[in-house]
Amino acid sequence: MKLGAFSISLNVKDLEASKTFYETLGFSVFGGNMEHNYLIMKNGNALIGLFQGMFDNNILTFNPGWDENANMLDAFDDVRVIQKHLKTNTISFEVEADESTEGPASFIIKDPDGNMILVDQHV
Repeated sequence: MKLGAFSISLNVKDLEASKTFYETLGFSVFGGNMEHNYLIMKNGNALIGLFQGMFDNNILTFNPGWDENANMLDAFDDVRVIQKHLKTNTISFEVEADESTEGPASFIIKDPDGNMILVDQHV
């Protein structure tokens, strides 16, 4: 299975303080918008999303169809194909992608420890 680019989405209390902290670690702003309370920070292949007031917990995020620079991949596993595979392996879903659609879609699952995993396809 090809899950695409990986990032961690962090629930932060103070977006400006978190931005400064991660810049000190060598990250730079790659995307997002301070006015919309989120930034995507990048250091090499490492991606961190900083989200203030958008969700309660940290989330592991995969983006089928994208590499770590948000470039579209020539070949990737569609989010609905990944979802079908997980369903056949008895994975429970918090949110499911509509399997009757094409293009952008997402689903959310939890790992055995309750960590949220978002598989979010933008293409």
